[in-house]
Amino acid sequence: MGRRPAIDRGELARLVAEGWNVRDLAAHFGVSESGVLQAKRAAGLVKPTLDHSRAVPWKVARAHLQSGPATNLRNLSAAAQGKPPASERLNTALRWAQRLVDAGLDVAYDPEEGFREVPAEPGGRSHVAAVLAEAREALHIE
Repeated sequence: MGRRPAIDRGELARLVAEGWNVRDLAAHFGVSESGVLQAKRAAGLVKPTLDHSRAVPWKVARAHLQSGPATNLRNLSAAAQGKPPASERLNTALRWAQRLVDAGLDVAYDPEEGFREVPAEPGGRSHVAAVLAEAREALHIE
């Protein structure tokens, strides 16, 4: 078994900064695209990804991924993590969530039926209220 090709981190950083794509980097270094991605992660050259699992804790069916509630929850989650979406998307999500909270509503999810508005639990904070609060805190909105 031969020695694995080494990827020089300095050269990798320079080429990534020049805009090289993963396919071209793999060919240049003589490794697989997966090898390039691993090297980029190890060198700290990969942008951290946002984790929306707290805002969207359900396993959402593909048909419901682009629904209003799923999109609004992801947009609020992005804002809470310091990467707010475009202002019009953020404002839509904020208005949607505030409307639900003001009406005493929350969201529930069913893989076959999709998202639906349900009464918030009495005395408890709703899921939407919690996601909204995190976003508002990160955005410094009272």
